[in-house]
Amino acid sequence: MFKRIVLTALAFASIRLIATAELAHKTENVVLITIDGLRWQEVFTGMEEQLATRDYGVWDTNRLRGWFWRETSDDRRQALLPFVWNTIAKQGQIYGNGNKGSVSMVTNGKKFTYPGFNEIFTGSPDGRIDKNEKRYNPNVSVLEWLHRKPAFAGRVVGFANWEVHPYILNTQRSGIPVWSGFDTNFAGAPGSRLELVQQLQRDTIQIWYDMSFDAFYFHAANEYMKEKQPRLVWLALSETDEWAHGGNYEHYLQAANNADRYIGKLWNTVQSLPAYKDKTTFIITCDHGRGSGPEWKHHGGDVVGAEKTWLAVIGPDTRPLGERSNIATVTHSQIAATLAALLGEDYHAAVPKSGAPIQDLLPAATTK
Repeated sequence: MFKRIVLTALAFASIRLIATAELAHKTENVVLITIDGLRWQEVFTGMEEQLATRDYGVWDTNRLRGWFWRETSDDRRQALLPFVWNTIAKQGQIYGNGNKGSVSMVTNGKKFTYPGFNEIFTGSPDGRIDKNEKRYNPNVSVLEWLHRKPAFAGRVVGFANWEVHPYILNTQRSGIPVWSGFDTNFAGAPGSRLELVQQLQRDTIQIWYDMSFDAFYFHAANEYMKEKQPRLVWLALSETDEWAHGGNYEHYLQAANNADRYIGKLWNTVQSLPAYKDKTTFIITCDHGRGSGPEWKHHGGDVVGAEKTWLAVIGPDTRPLGERSNIATVTHSQIAATLAALLGEDYHAAVPKSGAPIQDLLPAATTK
């Protein structure tokens, strides 16, 4: 009799623990947002005064200072990225402030775009990925891995501002629709607001041969999410990297400020839709860092500091620990498993060479 009572009690306890774990896990959707080559320096300290000169493309220094210069680094970063610092810093977590003992970094050693995205999406670097070229990625990304599961099939999508992005996700094999405005497997949407955005992108003069303006991709993602409500969205913004390579610090800062505004608007969209409200996590990061001082324009294997990045996360399962300090290094190789874990899937177990999930970003019931 006593044994039966004990077993019954244990059974009820197990059911309660399982129910508690399920209750603790709230994320059903993830939006991954990448801002190409945005330095951790601007994210955490705002506009850098020594770069705000005509030598770096600033035509009207007084106007730029009025927009983004403030006396303290906290005020400068808030002026540049108000959503990050007014919302994510209060409701989520931000990693990568090297001045406060928080390091976020890529591990691929290449420190440029394709290797950076491969590491983000697959959880490990690959020496074969050594050029920014339109070559289909031989590796299976976490997005493709999830897309193969019934719960995510047909509900994964990308809006990516660079002609190589569909190749990084290997749309030929994965079947994930990625709208880049160039080679794309993304179906049209006749008569919709999304189709209008696509038409505007096609009718706009190209400044760059391989990409366009970030605004088109934000609006496309925003309209698609309202209409189709996918579970996993990748939004890749790229202007920051192009303006930096061109040595235009003013446009670089404007692109960063715009990206912050787009993210805030997308967050507002998510919170207005029952399918997403309080069920969606945003993961925001970059694919590589950049150099310091005059080297701010550059990145790559020989650029000191270009491995340093940043990571911001906000969602119902991520505790509001704000700006992290004096913690262990986090790497981009951990993002894939973290993304999957937030959706209740164990990518790290399926792909052991991937980095382990960042436990502080996960629901307490799933941490070990």
